[in-house]
Amino acid sequence: MLELKTPREVDAMRVTGVFIAELLDDLAARVAPGVNLLDLEHRARHLLAERGAESCYWDYAPSFGRGPFRNVICLAVNDAVLHGLPHDYTLRDGDLLTMDIAVSIDGWVADSARSVIVGLADPADLRLIEATENALAAGISVALPGNRLGDISAAIGAVAADYGYPVNTEFGGHGLGRTMHEDPHVSNSGRAGRGLRLKPGLTLALEPWFAQGTDKIIYDDDGWTIRSADGSRTAHSEHTIAITDGEPFVLTRL
Repeated sequence: MLELKTPREVDAMRVTGVFIAELLDDLAARVAPGVNLLDLEHRARHLLAERGAESCYWDYAPSFGRGPFRNVICLAVNDAVLHGLPHDYTLRDGDLLTMDIAVSIDGWVADSARSVIVGLADPADLRLIEATENALAAGISVALPGNRLGDISAAIGAVAADYGYPVNTEFGGHGLGRTMHEDPHVSNSGRAGRGLRLKPGLTLALEPWFAQGTDKIIYDDDGWTIRSADGSRTAHSEHTIAITDGEPFVLTRL
């Protein structure tokens, strides 16, 4: 069921979104060769506790995964892209790291993801991250009242096609507000002019993610971490937005 938020409720989600943006900035500044993923997990835990925020991932137990998720952030490296389970891994020069976090403050949720390069970057990896960022920007640009959900999906998919990246449609964006996942699902590929009509007060997490060589995915033995099936590198960019009477309001951007 769709829940349209009032302007006051959108402002409350914006508080959470600003905190998430600041947290991702903090972690991105710490990313370097020699840093362990668990160091980043523990830093995120500290920042949440300091703010009095609640992780939406802790105890998260969907149909996939093995048991409840017992971390506050998803950290995925190289060919891993979604639901990366933080573990004892030391970052190396040239790694591609994706950080994805959803948080609740005073009962209102925001969700954001960012991909960064550790140390020296391969131009191909920078291009992949750029594609997800440009796809996210394209999706946001058409998130206007009166447009349809398919317009967002089509805009994201068109950028992927321009860059030559295939698109997986099993996992994509979603509604959110009082909980991390609400209706509707927002595919990263679709047909313009189709689907739900966008109305002011609708809040969405848009999250283009691409792999360099495939749209197929595999799961790690941990039941959580999702990787490209061919081992090619992956990237993921995500913002929480609100549909307004005018331009879309990006809640997770400083």
